[in-house]
Amino acid sequence: MHPLKTIVSWSSGKDSTLTLIRLLDDTRYEVVGLFTTYVEDEVPFQATPLEVVRAQAALTGLPLVEIPLPAVFPSNEVYQSLVIEGLSKSGLAIEAVAFGDMFCNGIADYRRSYIEPAGWQCLFPLMGQDSRLLADEILQRGIKTLLTTIDTSQLDGRFCGQWYSRALIDSLPAGVDPCGEDGEFHTLVVEAPCFQRNLAIELTGIERQSRFHYQRYCLV
Repeated sequence: MHPLKTIVSWSSGKDSTLTLIRLLDDTRYEVVGLFTTYVEDEVPFQATPLEVVRAQAALTGLPLVEIPLPAVFPSNEVYQSLVIEGLSKSGLAIEAVAFGDMFCNGIADYRRSYIEPAGWQCLFPLMGQDSRLLADEILQRGIKTLLTTIDTSQLDGRFCGQWYSRALIDSLPAGVDPCGEDGEFHTLVVEAPCFQRNLAIELTGIERQSRFHYQRYCLV
């Protein structure tokens, strides 16, 4: 049986990176590309500039499918149709779409509801696994990642701009997921086994918008 031709949902953070690495290590799959959605040249929630996502994709050696979204974040129906259209017109041979979701909170059913009718399988390599074990794996695999977005309603803003490490994980308050899977924080990966070299960035300061703190940076 031939390896399943798979495209990976790429957010620029640790979860999508670990998903990609696992698939690259598994002979049952052939990763044919990455895809990302963006609003006004920035990935939603992650607040990653599109040029940085492009740089990461170049480091993996995989093509990146870029799917623009409206400035006002669309309804689920519009979002789904834009993703399906973007993947369908990518020119890539796609048999499966992989996501880095971890929690069994209905997200898998939601993804399947629009991916499977398009004729593709839905893959969740991290789904249902213990967050602390996944955090350990991220560190053990040498994925170096920076906390770039903090929801200060869930986590103190002082964590913004810190590197993801054992010390940081151990210092997280009780109730905060070690992988930030409840939206407490988002990350940017700058080093990983799937990168040909490190992503070179320069930190340019902390930006505060309402309850969110953002570590801003630029490519160097």
